[in-house]
Amino acid sequence: MKKNYQEIFSSALIQNRQILFLTENIEKLGLKNYYIGGGAVAQTVWNFITGRKADYGIEDYDIIYFDDSDLSYEAENIIIKKASGLFKNIKTDIKNQARVHLWYKEKFSKEIRPYSSSEEAIDSWPSTATSIGIKSNFYLYAPFGVDDIFELKIRPNKKLITEDIFYKKAYKWKEKWPELEIIKW
Repeated sequence: MKKNYQEIFSSALIQNRQILFLTENIEKLGLKNYYIGGGAVAQTVWNFITGRKADYGIEDYDIIYFDDSDLSYEAENIIIKKASGLFKNIKTDIKNQARVHLWYKEKFSKEIRPYSSSEEAIDSWPSTATSIGIKSNFYLYAPFGVDDIFELKIRPNKKLITEDIFYKKAYKWKEKWPELEIIKW
């Protein structure tokens, strides 16, 4: 990550109290291969760059992990309940990436093969700017880099999603952050 980007990235995340609380406490969940990821991370940076409140427009905070030892919803729900007790005032969306293939087709009409890690899941997220995950101490996983986040560009990641899904997400984000540039499919 470019030095200037690193400073902006850290400054942006520190100002978002929810992300700060999550990164300081997430290890208490005992998750394997976890990340706080997706839109909430990118949107926090967009808010910092555009001068908005740190948590403006953020609907929830995605927490992902990978545990293929038990693919039941009941096992995932134990983590969800534990997190709701730990993160009482933060709306989180928690998913075990090892079990996404079990429900993905029903929700998105497309069958996918099982992921082998949380990183592989992040690699398939809808845009290059939101294919990002952080851990404690702001350890960053960003398979497409961070240029699009800082340049306010929404570029499609065609690995998994459809053109229709991409545009629905992109235009929803652009309503909140009109400065965003949507890169055509």
